[in-house]
Amino acid sequence: MLYNMSKYAKGDITPVVPRRFRSIFFMLVSCFALWGLLNNMTDNLVPAFKNIFTIPQEQAALVQVAFYGAYAVLAIFASILIEEFSYKKGVLIGLGVYIVGALTYIPACINQSFELYFIAIFVVACGCSVLETTCNPYVISLGPEQTAVRRLNFAQAFNPVGSICGILLAQQLILSNLNPATADERAAMPAEQLQGIVHQELFWVCAPYVGLCGIALLIWLFFLRVKDTQGTAADAQTEGEGSGSGLRVLIAALFAIVPLVVLYFLFPDMDKVTWVLCGTLCPILYLYLVGDYRAMLFSLLSQPRYWCGVIAQFFYVGVQIAAWTYLNVYCCKELGVTPADAASYYLISLVLFIVCRWVATYYMKKFNPASMMSLFALGAIATCAGTIYLPSTVLFSIGGLAFSGNVLCLIAMSGCMSLMFPTIYGIALGGLSPRDVKLGAAGLIMAILGGALITPWMAGIIGDSESSWLVLTAAFDNTWDTQWGTSHAAVRASFIVPAICFAVVLAYSLIFRKPTLPSNNK
Repeated sequence: MLYNMSKYAKGDITPVVPRRFRSIFFMLVSCFALWGLLNNMTDNLVPAFKNIFTIPQEQAALVQVAFYGAYAVLAIFASILIEEFSYKKGVLIGLGVYIVGALTYIPACINQSFELYFIAIFVVACGCSVLETTCNPYVISLGPEQTAVRRLNFAQAFNPVGSICGILLAQQLILSNLNPATADERAAMPAEQLQGIVHQELFWVCAPYVGLCGIALLIWLFFLRVKDTQGTAADAQTEGEGSGSGLRVLIAALFAIVPLVVLYFLFPDMDKVTWVLCGTLCPILYLYLVGDYRAMLFSLLSQPRYWCGVIAQFFYVGVQIAAWTYLNVYCCKELGVTPADAASYYLISLVLFIVCRWVATYYMKKFNPASMMSLFALGAIATCAGTIYLPSTVLFSIGGLAFSGNVLCLIAMSGCMSLMFPTIYGIALGGLSPRDVKLGAAGLIMAILGGALITPWMAGIIGDSESSWLVLTAAFDNTWDTQWGTSHAAVRASFIVPAICFAVVLAYSLIFRKPTLPSNNK
C-alpha cells in the first residue's frame, strides 16, 4: 500500500528514507532533477523554434507533442523492463537512451532541421520516460509504506530545482542568443545571412543538451557499479527473475518502436498527435496479448482510485506543461517584455513551486494529502480567473521586473500546482500489490501524454483570432499581433484550459480523499 492516512501523529519519528537506502536515494534525486531540467528547458524551445524557423504557434507546439508523447509510448516498455529485471536496469537504460537522444541534437543543428529536432526531442524524452517510470516506484520502495507519499514528495521537490537550472540555461544560453529579427525581416534576408543566424541560434539550442550528457554519464556509472545488495528487497527479488524474461522486454520494445518508425516513413505527412496516439496504443495491445500482463491490466482497471488517478494525472500534467509553456508568451504580450526577460517570471514561478512543495511535504505528516490537494486545486482555479480577467496595470517593480495583478496570479498558479503530481501518484497507487505497482506506475507516466495533447489545445486558442472561447474575454483587445501570433483577448482566453484541468484534479481529490485500507499483498 502506498497511501495510508491513518497516521498523522505529531510525534511520528519514522524516517522518510532509511539510512541503508540513502546513497541510492540521493542518486535517484539527481535523476528527478535531471528530467526536471530537461522538461523546463524544452518548454522554452517552443518560443525559440517559433522565431528560429519562423513557424506558427501550433507547429512550434509540436516540441511538446514530441517530448510528452514519448512518455506515453515508452512507459509500458519501462514497466515491463523493471518487472522482468530491476529498477537498477531501468535507470541504466533510461540514462543511456537520453544520451543517445541528446547527441542527436548535433546533426539536427548541422542540418538546421526542425524535423530532426523533433526526432531528437522524442528520443531524449523516451529516456526520461524510462527514468520516470522507474524512479518513482523505486523511491516509493525505499522505506516503510506509511512514509511513501512523503518520500515521493520529498524526492519530487528536487525536480523543480532542476527545472530552475533548466530555465536559467534556457534564458542564458538559448533565449538570450536569439536574433531579434522578426519573421518579415528574416524573410527579406539573403539566404546565406539567414543561414548563419540560424546556425548560431541552433548551436546554443544544442550546447546545453549535449553538455548534460556528462552529468548523465556520471549517474549511469554510479548505478552500473552499485551492488545489488544496496537495493531494495523488491529489487533484489526481481534481479533473480530475469531467466528467459529478456524476450518479453525485447518484444515490448518492438511493439513500442517499430509501429512508430513504420508510420513515420510510410506516412510522413501524418499529423504528429495522431502519430503519437498510434504509438501509444501498440504497447497497450501487447499487454492485452500476454496473459499475466492482461490480468494485471484488468486488475488495475477494476480499481476506480487507480484509473481515475490516471485521468487526473493526464489533466494535471497537461495543465502544468501548457501553462508553463505559454507563461512566456503571456508575459511578453501583456507586459511587453522580451522572451529572455519573460523567463525571469518563469524562474520566479518555479521558486514558488519549490517552496510550496517543501511546505506541503512537511504538513503531509499532519494533514490528509488529498484534502490539501483539494484546497490547492481551488486556489489554482482562482488564479486562472485572475489570469484571465485582472488588468495588466503595473502594481510594482522589483529589479527591473514589472508585476501586475494578472501576472501575479499566473505566478501563484505554480504554487498551487506544487503538490499535485506526487500526491495524485501516491493516491492512485494506494492499495496495489507490489507487482501491480510497476504496471500502475507506467499508466501514471503514460498520463504525461496530457502535456502533448493539452498544450496544442491551448495553442489553438492562443493562435485563433476567431476562437469560440474569445466570448470569455470580449472586453479585451483582440487586435492581432503578427510577431507573437496572438492577441490580448486570445492569450487570456486560453487560460480557460488550465481552469478546466484543475477542476478535474479537484474532483479527484474530493472523491478519493478517504485513505485506502491496509494492503494484504506484501
